Amino acid sequence: MPSAPLFRFGVIADPQYADLEPNLTLNRYPAKSLDKLRDAIEEFNRHDLAFVVTLGDIIDRQWKSFDVILPVYEALRHAKHFLLGNHDFAVAPEHLGSVSARVGMPSAYYDFSHSGYRFIALDGNEISVFAPPEDDPRRQEAKALMKRLGDSGATNGQRWNAAISDAQFDWLAAKLREAKAAGEKVVVMNHYPVFPDNPHNALDSDRMLSLLAEHDHIIAYLNGHNHAGNFGVSDGTYFVNFMGMVDTEDTSAYSIVSVYDDRLEVTGFGRETDRTLALR
Repeated sequence: MPSAPLFRFGVIADPQYADLEPNLTLNRYPAKSLDKLRDAIEEFNRHDLAFVVTLGDIIDRQWKSFDVILPVYEALRHAKHFLLGNHDFAVAPEHLGSVSARVGMPSAYYDFSHSGYRFIALDGNEISVFAPPEDDPRRQEAKALMKRLGDSGATNGQRWNAAISDAQFDWLAAKLREAKAAGEKVVVMNHYPVFPDNPHNALDSDRMLSLLAEHDHIIAYLNGHNHAGNFGVSDGTYFVNFMGMVDTEDTSAYSIVSVYDDRLEVTGFGRETDRTLALR
């Protein structure tokens, strides 16, 4: 008999709900995400999962969208963890400071441990032209970053991308050392990809990649944002970009990840890909 996994968890990326007409150019159907999410939760509830993580872009826009999609999650019988994405800040300026509280997050970035694994949930939105208050210097910082990337010929200097602050970067580095000392393997989660090279990558993807490359106990980096999905391996770490749930009229995308001693098994539902990721 094959051995049972240590644990399993569910993954959702970019439900991006709003009561809007479809965006046919991008093939996105924000209003249909409620039913897709209900179906995903029904499937998750059939399994023994440690938790379910949503990798950002819970809504497409409008503060009131949270009032409609968050109650759908109440049917989930597992623990739930949220990350925030760029669309979660497409709300009126007075709400920008309270998005993580509205979603019920302990803070905008945080970590938790499970069965010898440390999960680090980043707030990829800190340095951006959309998340900080309108007169915040971080908006200028983001513009400077975007310009620098554009001038260097990089494709990711886009206004829908973002970066983490120096304070959060130092926190991440400290958490990686802490997990190492505790003998834990690490899974880093962010809304924004950092690898492979892509127009959707975080504005600070080079700095992030350099930090991750210093550590051999980081198993995987999980993200959304690039709805087409993507995959890569760099310095022994798997970079898994999960597909956007909001895309297409009648297919969904979500996953269950099974964690074994020697591998991760990603079981994809709908458009999502199955993967077996052997651990070094």
